[in-house]
Amino acid sequence: MAETVQSRGSPKASSQTEAGQKPGIMSAGSLFRALVSAKWVATSLKECQPLKLLDASWYLPKMKRDPRQEFEASHIPGAAFFDIDFCSDRTSPYDHMMPSAADFAEYVGKLGVGNGTHVVVYDASDQGLFSAPRVWWMFRAFGHETVSLLDGGLRNWKREGYPLGSGKARPIQTEFQATLNPLFVKTYEEIKENIESRKFQVVDARVEGRFKGIEPEPREGIEPGHIPGTLNIPFIDFLTEEGLEKKPDVIQRLFQEKKVDLSNPLVATCGSGVTACHVALGAYLCGKPDVAIYDGAWVEWYMRARPEDVISEGRGKTL
Repeated sequence: MAETVQSRGSPKASSQTEAGQKPGIMSAGSLFRALVSAKWVATSLKECQPLKLLDASWYLPKMKRDPRQEFEASHIPGAAFFDIDFCSDRTSPYDHMMPSAADFAEYVGKLGVGNGTHVVVYDASDQGLFSAPRVWWMFRAFGHETVSLLDGGLRNWKREGYPLGSGKARPIQTEFQATLNPLFVKTYEEIKENIESRKFQVVDARVEGRFKGIEPEPREGIEPGHIPGTLNIPFIDFLTEEGLEKKPDVIQRLFQEKKVDLSNPLVATCGSGVTACHVALGAYLCGKPDVAIYDGAWVEWYMRARPEDVISEGRGKTL
């Protein structure tokens, strides 16, 4: 079901910035619906609407959770499992970097996603949404706008008492064509150059302790800290205690409190490019669809940057 509606409301299809608005800000009504409720998904499935659900659960190794195994034990009926690590550039030394357009197209085609499919992504995290925004962002980066997130994820789906399925998914393969929009992705070189040029703001979505350098990173051999000049908005700040996304006006105030100007270019980062996509989602809900992700994120930065470009209240980086 490819409806073009406001993130939480009225229909409107437009790609133009409205008169009087600052560059980079669009009417939220002009953007494809970023969030859908459990009730909406359940009703759509009951009415046999053409919808493709993807479980994009992914966890840090220290959590010792097997997302595919969990999917096979319990998932929303009709969903397929999207493996973030598999659908990536596996030749890269960094975690789940963006795959090529051809590889992405082949992978999602096997999951039953075509170019006319309305995709709804969720995950099974305790937070409500954790990794699913990464897949929402990937689809948009590869030119597929008809993609939404299940607000509250599987956690809220269960809480509201909707049915669950089990077993392996058996999607019907279809054809998908993808073209990467390079404006969605920032490289190490671009982030490094930005330290001096300040062409764009950079927001880091990791928890404050990791950003400051006083709490450990989850990856072996990587010390905590942050890129010079970056701001910190932990991804969890975009979510309510129930695991639902905060309302756009609340998110707008959050950005303002953190000194982020949504009318200016914005790039998001985190540990490995997953929770950074919560920043992109939050900005999207406020009418800003053009947030790029630094795909290599902190892991790449720490491995490649000079010690003086690793800002930390802790150990930092030594030669």
